[in-house]
Amino acid sequence: MADDPAGCSLTSRVALYIGGLLGPFGSGVVAAMLPELSRSFAVSQGTAASSLTSYLLPFAIVMLVSGGLGERWGLSRSIRVAYAGYAVVALLAAVAPWFWLFQVSRVLQGIANAFTTPLLLAKLAAVTPKDRLGRALGTYGAMQAVGQTSAPLFGGIAAEGAWQWAFVGLALVAGVLAVSPLPGESHDGSPRAPVALRGAWRSSVLLIGGVAFVAWACLAGLPFLVSFRLDDAFSLSPGARGLVLTAYGVAGVIGARLTGGAVDRFAQRAIVCAGLLVGALSVGAIGLVAWLPVIVVAWAVGGVCGQLILVGIHATVLVGGTSGRGAIISVVTALRFLGMSAAPAAFTELYRSDAALGFLLPAALLALAIPVVAVWWPRDAPD
Repeated sequence: MADDPAGCSLTSRVALYIGGLLGPFGSGVVAAMLPELSRSFAVSQGTAASSLTSYLLPFAIVMLVSGGLGERWGLSRSIRVAYAGYAVVALLAAVAPWFWLFQVSRVLQGIANAFTTPLLLAKLAAVTPKDRLGRALGTYGAMQAVGQTSAPLFGGIAAEGAWQWAFVGLALVAGVLAVSPLPGESHDGSPRAPVALRGAWRSSVLLIGGVAFVAWACLAGLPFLVSFRLDDAFSLSPGARGLVLTAYGVAGVIGARLTGGAVDRFAQRAIVCAGLLVGALSVGAIGLVAWLPVIVVAWAVGGVCGQLILVGIHATVLVGGTSGRGAIISVVTALRFLGMSAAPAAFTELYRSDAALGFLLPAALLALAIPVVAVWWPRDAPD
């Protein structure tokens, strides 16, 4: 894209999209190196696996307020400081001699990420014309899906030699982003007038956040449950299960621009409802059908539905790109990730007692969200 009045060059927009990739990549990079972390720090694999939670939980909690704070301090300034902090604590993870210090670094990585994800979205909305916002958000969502899908692969490759190199690479990328141009920087480098954090907790925002919570608990948060299903029903190897699970992210990446274009063309309410409906059918099919190709296709379709819901939610919140949008998208995104983190506790035991019900309950919850969206979804961005 050529330079525009908002100060958005191709280079700065690319840097913004790469920043969107960094968050989910940093979260998931440890997934494939858990055995190596266990041996390196002499802890159990269950303890090593807690490094996932130690990133995601503070990420989600801090994001309840990070968007509003970032708008108070200035979007560009906050993003740059967060990138610089991320680089430092990623290096800390690489050199940590004790597991507790490694965990501290993961907590700090999650906090730093909480000050990039919502602010990058707010900045993207501020420099994108309204009639092209859906496509821009679709591209941003695709980059996040790339980060989520590729993180285990690159983490595993690094662990073949030394897992520490994965965090050195993260530190280098974050360091480069900290000094890269940002869109519209000349307009928001200084702190803005204080943004009331309580303003992001209105009923309309909580409605959108509640739908995001349900969608991510019952769709994007189900890879673990799909993995159980693939193991129990088809006895697939870990590698084969991992390959099937990538179908969600790959389909989301392939369909991201199309879903973004659909949001530009149709009402956001209709797009979110369509994603919830087809997502419910896909999740239900995984629990009911005992034929592997159907499960693979259903999970891939779920990835497209996740993109529809995500871009529809982001477009609803960010249209206009005015002050306060950072605080609102921060709250909504926090609730989205809290939903994802709640999924294992909500559905694992039900699946163990009845595999079909383990998928039918999240499918039903997705379906029940449709009338809520149809009746109460805001027609415009929350004011």
